[in-house]
Amino acid sequence: MSGTDGTAGTAGTGGTEPWQWDEPTWRGHVGAVRAGRPLRPARWPGGARAAVALSFDSDHETIPLRNDETHPGKLSQGEYGARAGVPRVLRLLRDRSVPATFFMPAVSALLHPDEVRAYVDGGHEVALHGWIHERNTQLAAADERELALRAADTLESLAGRRPVGIRTPSWDFSDHTLAISRELGLAYDSSLMADDEPYEILDHGEPTGMVEIPVEWIRDDAPYFTMDRFTSSRPYTPPRGVLTLWRDEFDLAVEEGGLFQLTMHPHVIGHRSRFLILRELLDHIGTHDVWYATHEELAAYVARECPAA
Repeated sequence: MSGTDGTAGTAGTGGTEPWQWDEPTWRGHVGAVRAGRPLRPARWPGGARAAVALSFDSDHETIPLRNDETHPGKLSQGEYGARAGVPRVLRLLRDRSVPATFFMPAVSALLHPDEVRAYVDGGHEVALHGWIHERNTQLAAADERELALRAADTLESLAGRRPVGIRTPSWDFSDHTLAISRELGLAYDSSLMADDEPYEILDHGEPTGMVEIPVEWIRDDAPYFTMDRFTSSRPYTPPRGVLTLWRDEFDLAVEEGGLFQLTMHPHVIGHRSRFLILRELLDHIGTHDVWYATHEELAAYVARECPAA
């Protein structure tokens, strides 16, 4: 919540420790943004056994910029995503006729406008991912709102249509994010983790009509492959170990007739040894009857097939 001076504050109340909170306080925190009714339809289009929603966060140079890292070395790691990773990803998606959603910070889109057009020309979705991959929970509400609106305007001007969904940078969902997303009229969010399947988001117990397409660190390439020479971040899991994890996630989604959602980053998955496991994962998925959808298509389908009572 915001402090009295309008700056971003902590989730605490009155400076008390969590063990000192009364019941209305801790219930209030838990109930602010909550998972509502499940949105898993009785059947997927064409009788598919599962839905598959692939996504790529095209962060590129914005993560070092967000961190005030302006030296060429750090920036070149992000540039790799635009220069080498994205072309590989787009070729693979084209060859397999697979649609995907690209969540793109506005600054990244401004740095790489041709890339935005390539996404659109390839039949993919372009969705919100902040202005400069900012940390929403460290912002005042007014700043978070201004950046979100500016980012939506930027993507609309570059992609030719206004984005209908958001993934907050680093899945950093503040006390104000939902209200801002509702003000923008967004159809879905993809930043929260309360289920494996889509669900409706509740705002202090009120159904919002917004679809949540849940994410999870298990189904994200960055935790497995991030490398920072000055911190303890090291890639400890071999790529084929990650392939096994993701394949198991997919197989159980098929068994349950549910959703397999995957989050990747061109500057991470785009490296050769990692890109190969994405290709092999799509080979495995291709042996099953699935419905590939963008996050926008998925949100629209489950909202239509699971109407409120």
